[in-house]
Amino acid sequence: MSTSPDTTAAPASPPTAAGEGGEPQKLPLFALLALATAVFITSLTETLPAGLLPSMSQDLSVSESATGQTVTIYALGTALTAIPLTAATARWRRKRLLLTAMAGFALANTVTAVSSVYGVTMVARFVAGVAAGLAWALLAGYARRMSPVRLQGKAIAIAMAGIPVALSLGVPAGTFIGSQLGWRVAFFAMTGLTVLLLVWISAAVPDYPGQEAGERPKMLRALKVPGVSPVLFVTLVFVLAHTILYAYIATYLDDLGLGGSTDLVLLVFGAASLASIWIVGAQIHRRLRALTVASTLLVAVAAALLAVLSDNTALVYVAAALWGLGWGGVPTLLQTAVADAGGEQADSAQAMLVTLWNVAMAGGGIIGGVLLDAVGSESFPWTVLLLLAPVLVVVLAARAHGFPAKRPTD
Repeated sequence: MSTSPDTTAAPASPPTAAGEGGEPQKLPLFALLALATAVFITSLTETLPAGLLPSMSQDLSVSESATGQTVTIYALGTALTAIPLTAATARWRRKRLLLTAMAGFALANTVTAVSSVYGVTMVARFVAGVAAGLAWALLAGYARRMSPVRLQGKAIAIAMAGIPVALSLGVPAGTFIGSQLGWRVAFFAMTGLTVLLLVWISAAVPDYPGQEAGERPKMLRALKVPGVSPVLFVTLVFVLAHTILYAYIATYLDDLGLGGSTDLVLLVFGAASLASIWIVGAQIHRRLRALTVASTLLVAVAAALLAVLSDNTALVYVAAALWGLGWGGVPTLLQTAVADAGGEQADSAQAMLVTLWNVAMAGGGIIGGVLLDAVGSESFPWTVLLLLAPVLVVVLAARAHGFPAKRPTD
C-alpha cells in the first residue's frame, strides 16, 4: 500500500512533454512503470511466505503458524513506522529517499534469504516492512507530481497496478520458484529485482524536493480536515474485510473441495483486478464517488455469492471475478480520495492511510485465524458482508467531503 506525501511545489518540469507553465502534457510511462515495479516487489515480498510456509518452517525449526507470522510482522513494521518516518524524512529529496528505502528493502530481503535463525528472520522481515512502508509513502505522490492534473488518476492507477499483479501472478510464481529451487532462492530473486529497480529509478524517475523547514506534517491536524476521517474509516474496514477472506483463500477453497484450483481462482481474481485498475484509471477524474460505491457493492455481491451459493463451482469463479473487479481499483480510489480531502495536509493523511491499511492487513490475518478455529472458513464471506455494510454507509454519507460527487480538480 502507498501514501502520497508530496504536496510541495515541484521543481523544473520532469522529463515529459510540457505545455504552458511547464506542466507535463502526457504520462511519463517509463518512470511510472518503475514505480509500479516497486509496488509489485514490495507487495509480493509481503505475502510471499504464505506460499512457502512448509519449507521455511522446516529450515527455521519452527511451526508453520509461527512462520506465518513473518507476514504479520512485515505489516506491523509498516504500520508502526510509516507515520514517524514520513515526518522525520519530510525534508529529504524524494528520489534520494526512495532509493534509500529500496536499498534497505533489498538488504532486509537478503538477510531473510540467508538466515537460519527464526529471530533474525523476524527482525529482517520487520525491517523490510519498515523500508517498504517508507517507499509506499512516496509512490502515489510521485505518480501525481510527475503527471498533469487531468491524468493523475491514470498515473496512480499505473503505479498501483503492481498490487494485483503481485497477488494474482507474483505469489503463485514465487511459490513455484520456492518449490522447485528452494524458498531462499525466491527471496534472493526479490533482492535481484530490487537491485535492477534501483538502477531503473536512478535513470528514469525525476527528482522532487521535500518539504521546507517548518512544514513537517502534523498528523492530528489532518484528522480535522473535512473528509479525511471518512476515507480513513473506509480504508480500515474495507481492507480488513478483504484481508480476512484473501489471507485464507486457499483454506476456504480447500474446504469447498477446490483446493487444487486455488491458482486458477486467483488468476481470475487478478485478471479482473487488472481490468478494474484500467477502468478506475480512465474514469476516476470524473467519477471517484460512483466508482467507490460500485467497488463496495461488487465485493459485497461476490461475498454474498460465496456465502449462499458456494456449492456451485461456476459461481465461485463468478464471485472471484466480481471480487477482483471491485477490489482492483480500491487502492487508487482511496489514495486519490484522501489526497483530495487532505489538501495541504495530504502528506499526513496519506501516512495515516498506509498505517491503517497495514493495521487492517495484520488484523485481517489475526481475525481470520480466530474465525477459522472458532467457526470455520464458511464464516469468512458473511464477515465480509457484515463489514462492508458500514463502509457503504460512510461512502454514501460523505457526499460533501471525502467521496464528493465532484472532485476538487473538476
